[in-house]
Amino acid sequence: MRWNVMVKHTGRAGYLQIADDLRAQIRGGSLAPGTPLPSTAQLAEQYDASLSVVKMAVGILRNEGLVIGQQGKGVYVRDEADAPAAGDLADEVAELRTAVQDLSGRLARVEEQLATSTTRRSARGSR
Repeated sequence: MRWNVMVKHTGRAGYLQIADDLRAQIRGGSLAPGTPLPSTAQLAEQYDASLSVVKMAVGILRNEGLVIGQQGKGVYVRDEADAPAAGDLADEVAELRTAVQDLSGRLARVEEQLATSTTRRSARGSR
């Protein structure tokens, strides 16, 4: 593990720089599948960054499927064989889009009903 890799003042957010560096280590093999990432505190010291910045960087790697958290044990580099297939992710995204569209339609109907009932109450109150 490399130490004293400080976040640079480049205009690019620190959490993105940290995520880029960790991603490069994972793809380059210096952080092999199954290897635990250093603790959040260790990474914060290593990158001279706050805990929240480190957590955001690790969150990006989780969202990308490069690492996986194990409750109470830490965060580990995910084995590519364990990562979800691209087709699976596309299916999940399609399902989420459908659910969001459905919820948007339902919300629009509720808002319309609310507006109609508010208008009726206002009309009654002005008599």
